[in-house]
Amino acid sequence: MNGPKSPLATIFVVCSAEVLSMLTIAVFPALLPIFINDWALTKTDAGWINGVYYLGYLICVPILVSLTDREPARTIYIISMSISAASGLGFALLAKGFWTAMLFRALGGIGLAGTYMPGLRILTERLQTLRPGANHSRAVALYTASFGIGMSLSYFSAGLLEPICNLQGTLLILGFGPLIALFYMLLLLPSDERVGVRNLSTHLLDFRPVFNCKPAMGYVLAYTVHNFELFAFRSWIVSFLAFVATRNINEDFIITTTTIAACANLVGLPASILGNELSLRIGRHRAISIIMWTSTAIALGLGFLADAPLWLVTAAVIFYGVFITGDSSSITAGTVAAAPTGYTGATLAVHSCIGFIGAFAGPLVFGAILDATVTGGDGGTTVISWAWAFGVSGMCAALGPIFLQVSAKKS
Repeated sequence: MNGPKSPLATIFVVCSAEVLSMLTIAVFPALLPIFINDWALTKTDAGWINGVYYLGYLICVPILVSLTDREPARTIYIISMSISAASGLGFALLAKGFWTAMLFRALGGIGLAGTYMPGLRILTERLQTLRPGANHSRAVALYTASFGIGMSLSYFSAGLLEPICNLQGTLLILGFGPLIALFYMLLLLPSDERVGVRNLSTHLLDFRPVFNCKPAMGYVLAYTVHNFELFAFRSWIVSFLAFVATRNINEDFIITTTTIAACANLVGLPASILGNELSLRIGRHRAISIIMWTSTAIALGLGFLADAPLWLVTAAVIFYGVFITGDSSSITAGTVAAAPTGYTGATLAVHSCIGFIGAFAGPLVFGAILDATVTGGDGGTTVISWAWAFGVSGMCAALGPIFLQVSAKKS
């Protein structure tokens, strides 16, 4: 097999390509206050532009990920990365308002649909070839944590570049990320072998074997509410911090709001890995329950901290980032482990499609709650607005352990 010959090199190549491909993902939420002002967007409009990325993802992910059971995952990955590149550069050059932004954000979601879980499939297949029968859950943890690294780097880069290069220049520079990732994977993973491809008797979109697997579906539903909370947080955290800054006019954040958001996402790397280690020690269901319910508790109080000292708000946001991502790798590894034999791709397709309904709905519902709870005629949000939005998001995530428990009893 061409490509890296060691597991560590394989993990590095696939994970670093994922990070590069995601440089555009958080540019819109990171610079949301600028977009809202320049394009005269409502909070609901902004929620749609944030959420349509994941709508594009969930519409296409059943087909693209299921195809990895029948076609080489690398082929699907390369085509989809090309779409991601077109999305990033198209947004930079052609997006001028609500509808054009919706178009290119949706294309970005389609690209993610064919790179995120197919990338995981590439990783696990090649590791299985290099070390047959080994437990690859730690590699899964590193891969899912790389999503957070890419998101963090996107936030940080957008906040760093915009004051220097202006909005257009920032979008263009970061828009090259997926294009670089495309050539990176073409060069470093040249093999296109049909590793793991099977001749299955079921139709491409026949997910009955997955739906009938109750343990797998429990993880899928837990992933859905996890994503609702996580992507609501990622989409709106910079705007929340900007709101907090307006409430504390005599105090400044030590670091920029986009850097705080980047840190809150970056802590997801060790949090996700440590969450997986906790799962290996005390069991997945128990570890996921502890992490998700702690995250809910933090969410219920976060909005009320808007008038607190800025150092406390910063610490709370980063602390929330630890728990909101700490269950990610455990949930995904649980789905892979519970997948019916021969239907790993189909299971990951269901996992992603249903799971990212939460990713689409989270930012949209969050924005709608902010709009619904404004007071006065200026459209401004209040502390109660943010408390409601974070509270609903956290309570949704609290359902995850319940889904796992119910599915375990039915299996």
